[in-house]
Amino acid sequence: MPTTKKENVYFGMMMCVGMVICMTVYNLFTNDLIGKISWIGIVVQLLLGFAVAFLLELFIVGPIAKKLAFSLPYDKSKKLFVILSLTFFMVIGMVLCMSAYGLLNAYLANGLGGQSLFESYLSIVFKNVIFAFPLQLIIIGPLVRYAFVKFIKAKAIANPLSLKV
Repeated sequence: MPTTKKENVYFGMMMCVGMVICMTVYNLFTNDLIGKISWIGIVVQLLLGFAVAFLLELFIVGPIAKKLAFSLPYDKSKKLFVILSLTFFMVIGMVLCMSAYGLLNAYLANGLGGQSLFESYLSIVFKNVIFAFPLQLIIIGPLVRYAFVKFIKAKAIANPLSLKV
């Protein structure tokens, strides 16, 4: 999809916005925190979550996921295989990293509630991966790819010098 560094930044930003909003709402719901956290607290969590997720996606998880996805032995000319492999590695990497971020937030807010650090982390990872993977594959991924092609790629085609980096 993205062919330049600038397009990659836009694409990553769009993915992160969608996933962070959905995953934040999901985690607030699963932890029974809706109505217990102020709107300002939720906005702060969204902004911090987005900043962490975007930096991870851009500098750590994204590059590693791309290397892993493109090192697998499959026909790279088939767009579906590329999307599925990239989605798999991105979701796994982001869930592992963002679950650690969530665990740190939970620990700082109210401790671990008697669970060990390892048990808490595994529980968070499990809850997040069962929601994040279908969310990315079925909803956010297709929506972002559609919006990216419609708005970012269309702009690049109309004005080829606008996105070159």
